[in-house]
Amino acid sequence: MSSTDYLDKIAPQAPKRKIFELNLRNIIILAVAAIALVIVAVIIANSIGGRSIAPWQHLSIRLTNTDLIATDAAKAIKNSQLRSLNSEVKLTITNTQRDLTAPLASVGVVPKKIPVAVTQIEKAAHTEMTTRLETARLNAKYDSAYAREMSYQLSTILALYQELYAKSGPASKKILETAYNNLKPTQEAIAGFSDSNE
Repeated sequence: MSSTDYLDKIAPQAPKRKIFELNLRNIIILAVAAIALVIVAVIIANSIGGRSIAPWQHLSIRLTNTDLIATDAAKAIKNSQLRSLNSEVKLTITNTQRDLTAPLASVGVVPKKIPVAVTQIEKAAHTEMTTRLETARLNAKYDSAYAREMSYQLSTILALYQELYAKSGPASKKILETAYNNLKPTQEAIAGFSDSNE
C-alpha cells in the first residue's frame, strides 16, 4: 500500500453536502423567491382586473358627460319633438346613474378615483362633441347636429351596456338590461329625427 493510499484512508472524509440544507442563507433565498412570486401574481391579477373594470369606468364618465350635454341642450334645442326626446335622455340617464351606483361600487369604480388615462379619453370625446355642437349652434343648425351627435353618443352607451351585460352577475345584468331597454327607444327616435333632417 502506498503512502498516499494510506493517507487517503486515514484522512477524515469531507461530509457530503446535501442538496438542500435548512440554513439562514437558503431561508433568505426562499423568502425572496416567495415574495417575488407574490408580487408577480398581484401584478397579473391587477392587470386582468384593470381590464375588466375599465368599461365600467368609461360607462360612469360617459353617463355623466351625456347628462351634461342633455342639460346644456335643453336651452338650445328649437324643435319641440327633439326637446321632448332630450328630456327623455336626461331622465333615463339620471335613473340609470342612480340604479348603477351599487354595481359600480361592487366592481370598485369610484367616480373621483377613475384613472387619468380613462378620464382623458372620455374628456377628449366630450370636448370634441361639445365643440361640434357649439359650432352648429353658431351656424343655426343645432337641432340636426344635436340629433346626430346624441344618437351616436347613446349608441356607444348601449354598446357598453351590452359588453358589460355579458361579463356581469345576475343583479348587474338586470340593471343593465333595464337601462338598455329604457334607452334604446329614445336612441332610435333621435336617430330617426337625425335621418329625417339630413
